[in-house]
Amino acid sequence: MNSARWIQSLTMIAWLASASAGQDLQVGMARVDITPTEPIWMAGYGNRNKPSEGVDHPLYARVLTLHQKNSAPFVLITADILGFPRGVAEPIAERLEKEFKIPGANVLLIASHTHTGPVIASDRMMMFDLQPDAAATVERHTQMLKEKIHNAVADALQELFPARLSFARTRATFAVNRRVFRSGGVNFGVNPDGAVDHEVPVMRIDDLEGKVQAIVFGYACHCTTLDGNCYRISGDWAGFAQEYLERAYSGARAFFITGCGADANPEPRGKLDFARHHGLEIAGAVSQALRGPLLAIHGPVKTAFDRVDLPFAKIPGREDYQKRLEDKNPFIKRHARRYLDILERGEKIPTSYPCPVAAWRFGNDLTLVSIGGEVVVDYALRLKREFRDTNLWVAGYTNDVFAYVPSVRILLEGGYEADFNLIYYGQPTRFSNDVEEILIRKVHELVKKVQ
Repeated sequence: MNSARWIQSLTMIAWLASASAGQDLQVGMARVDITPTEPIWMAGYGNRNKPSEGVDHPLYARVLTLHQKNSAPFVLITADILGFPRGVAEPIAERLEKEFKIPGANVLLIASHTHTGPVIASDRMMMFDLQPDAAATVERHTQMLKEKIHNAVADALQELFPARLSFARTRATFAVNRRVFRSGGVNFGVNPDGAVDHEVPVMRIDDLEGKVQAIVFGYACHCTTLDGNCYRISGDWAGFAQEYLERAYSGARAFFITGCGADANPEPRGKLDFARHHGLEIAGAVSQALRGPLLAIHGPVKTAFDRVDLPFAKIPGREDYQKRLEDKNPFIKRHARRYLDILERGEKIPTSYPCPVAAWRFGNDLTLVSIGGEVVVDYALRLKREFRDTNLWVAGYTNDVFAYVPSVRILLEGGYEADFNLIYYGQPTRFSNDVEEILIRKVHELVKKVQ
């Protein structure tokens, strides 16, 4: 056999092996519109003082289900919202387990973190002092969101097709570190020399005829192209990126997985056209990756899930909270009142927060690590170094967005990601300097479980 025919034969054998493996894996998909149907307070910025005033771009929740023999389904849920608080994520997962026998470790709920989406009901979000009518609107929308996501999962579990998975990495460049060092401390701004992760991981899911059916992609950057003066609903750049990909690949569904971009903003910012431009950049990069070369992804799929207690630093005393009641900042006053009420009821202030962590492993080809909270870029960069022999994808904003998850570097430097965000999220105080090592150890433990 000549060399050309020998190479051709090897290529055909490899393709047949991939196709055979793909036949053991089935995929289901669904998409549901979750755009608010009435004016609603918007999440993400504390300066807003009124409900939304229209829609620039619809919001969606998307569901991807993976099925393999002798295993419960694996469910990826992505949504164009600021975050899934624990009080929303857990009921969704518990209902899926009750009705469809899907264990919690097999469910990932990942938010795009758009800052032009609605407030989601949560007892920990201290950003707004909502009046009863406004709070009722938020509660209605949140209940609608949970119901629509559940129904979308039910639909995705029914519409299955045999699939082949493959993976590639590409890049986008509009994320910029936002932590700027000035004489008064760390502030928001544009820090071109700051740490950032420009990598765009891409999973391609084909049917057995080779047609693209689903595109899963990620990027580590805030969806904050539009600022707090915007009162119109949209999915920001991630929403546009998903739309462009679904238009380019007819019949396919696009799923955005938010990376560890808590300390990165898109640049430029401030206009809807900038959001469109960033979405186009991502969609173009993903399209290039989809053309190959790609790594074939095989099963079996294994998952592991746990919550790790991230300790807070020393909890303030009653006198500290009492003093904060005199602060002119209404957010600080509301935060102090919350914890004084806890103390007056004779309850204990929590000393840690249970952060969800998950690991999904696809054969020996790809490992997806998902962490709750707004995770800063240091975690992704460190984990990629420590798992350099593993094809690793690191996501944040998964299963519970409860606060920023700072690295020890950021805790030592200070700034919003270390301190003031806890006021908005309603946590008692900043995290301990031990959180990075504690969280990294938990990731190692779960990755080892799925190997």
